[in-house]
Amino acid sequence: MDEPSMPTPPAHSPGPPAPPIPLTELLASKDLGLRRIAGPADADLLWVHTSEMADPYPYLLGGELLLSAGVLLTDPDHYVGRLVEAGAAALGFGVRPVYEAVPEALVQACDRYGLPLLEVPPETPFTTIARAVWRLMAEARHRELRRVTRAQQALATAAARPDPVPAVLHQLATQLSGRAVLLTARGEEVHAAGRRPPPEAAGALTRLARVVARERPGSPASATDAHGDTHLAAYALGGGEGLVLSLATRQRESGDHTVAGIAVVLLSLLAAPHQGADAADRSAALVRLLLGATPAEVAPLLGPDGPWTVIHARRSDGTVPDALTAGALGASLGSALVDAGREDDDDTVRVLLPAIAGEAPPQSGDGEEHGERPQPRTVPPHPGWILGVSAPTPLSALATADTRAARALAHAEATRTPLKADAPVTGLAALIPPDQAAAHARALLSPLTPPLADTLRCWLSLHGSWDRTAVALSVHRNTVRQRIGRCAELLDVDLNDMDVRAELWFALRQE
Repeated sequence: MDEPSMPTPPAHSPGPPAPPIPLTELLASKDLGLRRIAGPADADLLWVHTSEMADPYPYLLGGELLLSAGVLLTDPDHYVGRLVEAGAAALGFGVRPVYEAVPEALVQACDRYGLPLLEVPPETPFTTIARAVWRLMAEARHRELRRVTRAQQALATAAARPDPVPAVLHQLATQLSGRAVLLTARGEEVHAAGRRPPPEAAGALTRLARVVARERPGSPASATDAHGDTHLAAYALGGGEGLVLSLATRQRESGDHTVAGIAVVLLSLLAAPHQGADAADRSAALVRLLLGATPAEVAPLLGPDGPWTVIHARRSDGTVPDALTAGALGASLGSALVDAGREDDDDTVRVLLPAIAGEAPPQSGDGEEHGERPQPRTVPPHPGWILGVSAPTPLSALATADTRAARALAHAEATRTPLKADAPVTGLAALIPPDQAAAHARALLSPLTPPLADTLRCWLSLHGSWDRTAVALSVHRNTVRQRIGRCAELLDVDLNDMDVRAELWFALRQE
């Protein structure tokens, strides 16, 4: 029976709960008595797992120190080959009571496949090894947090200097022991700090920067590569200027990505163009909103009335994002309007994305010329995030857009897709005046309570799937069945009728 020695992350988890632990650190724990008898000495441990299955491949995430006493070991070569195929980091083999010594065939197989093999003495329980690994991970995590905190303070201090952009780049290069370069979308160097990499690596870094430069829709927010022993990374900055932060380091340490994310947020704010009176108008608008003004009253200060897009986002690994992580997401989307969570929903990040200037048609039907017209932005998927995106909306309808973005996020989570965009009202539905459509929706749905209406809307959007609706609403599937049954009773309709579903879906879309 496959039985973990310590709780292991769920199968969908894309990364470890703490920085990886070098195998050498575990071997240095003399009280464990572990001895490497085959395979290389270098390996990084992400998890600890115990299994006596003949083939534990289906239950491995990759990066495990697998512990086994060989109860069902019959073919060492096939066994080790499957472990390597699954991405296991090392094998710990416990001697006694099954084997008096590690089988020589297993030693040879591990040498052949390049899998580190540890001999576990009889007096060392597997649980003791697991606890030692998790202790080392906790210590590494603590060191990483301290390092990131020091880097954050140093970068914030640099940002307060009279020459903030060069100062932040210099501090970033120091913290990462590498090269930090601010490039334009065309690859032109704006500022740089740190030791220059070899010419070939520098050229590769420039090419990598073009990958994330926001010259075309769908460009990724970040990209990484390697050139020889030089690690390369590029991050798109927010602000709409097409600037890219590029990094070249000789080694990649735990916490580097977090430190780079802090720098991305700071540089996005520092490198954004100053807007003078326009910035003052926006500040005044925020003050007036806080003092009770309506969106319609402050709209003239915020510029054109849309289109605005609301984005709801959650981390795909289930972790709760902090303010810096949320800020980095906002910067990559090109907006500083970020809410890192509320008391009732602290794992959701909300981003308000303003329109960008775009070319309008050269003239209207009467021949009059027009200037630039604000256009909604294309929101691409972001690795590590699940996004729900509202349809572009005017400023006066942001509350509705916020609700629709939340529903889109729930739909994305239920269908396990990285991004779900709420479609604007088009087709036949767009032919009905909004006020008449809203009045019809209120009359039709009046028997339903808000929880029932939300359940019905979610159920219809997921094509009547009980399981996906339960996931999206975080309730049991039987609860979904009961609520949908109650909706059918209150509305006195047959929800298996496609005409009924279509009319209800239209009405629910008006809310």
